[in-house]
Amino acid sequence: MSDLDALRFPLGPFQPKPSLTAEERVGFINDLAEFPGNFKAAVEGLSESQLDTPYREGGWTIRQVAHHVPDSHLQGYVRFKLAMTETAPTIKTYDQAGWGRAEDARFAPVAFSLDLLEALHRRWVFFLRSLSPEDYARAYRHPDMGEITLETTLQLYAWHGKHHLGHVKLVGNAD
Repeated sequence: MSDLDALRFPLGPFQPKPSLTAEERVGFINDLAEFPGNFKAAVEGLSESQLDTPYREGGWTIRQVAHHVPDSHLQGYVRFKLAMTETAPTIKTYDQAGWGRAEDARFAPVAFSLDLLEALHRRWVFFLRSLSPEDYARAYRHPDMGEITLETTLQLYAWHGKHHLGHVKLVGNAD
């Protein structure tokens, strides 16, 4: 992996397992349950200067990352709900880079998004724990990536949180 790839993907690229055991599924749900506290602890320890520092050249600032994570995880929550209430719905994607350039992503206090992330994950994890193993085989259609199961989506968002926590730590550990 190149140095740039190591900065872009501190955990490496997302590599889903084709199927999960019940224990692995619980582990990913627990990762989502623990993530907001871990993310908050890492972000709240940063200075304003660090929050406005990109984690890599050409990358988002940590402030933008802190606002991106709940934006993205809201999309994940909705994807789960759609897949559970409709038959293989086609989801709408969103322009992540555009959202990252928005005024709130560039300048709002990170506490706004840390609060949102905590509340969202409490609700999301409650919902995830209510699903049966068969429910995780349900899927939605991504316009660019085709059919994606909830089992893969669970892995994706657990990875996504840790991926961006790695970005925060790159800046937090740089001083």
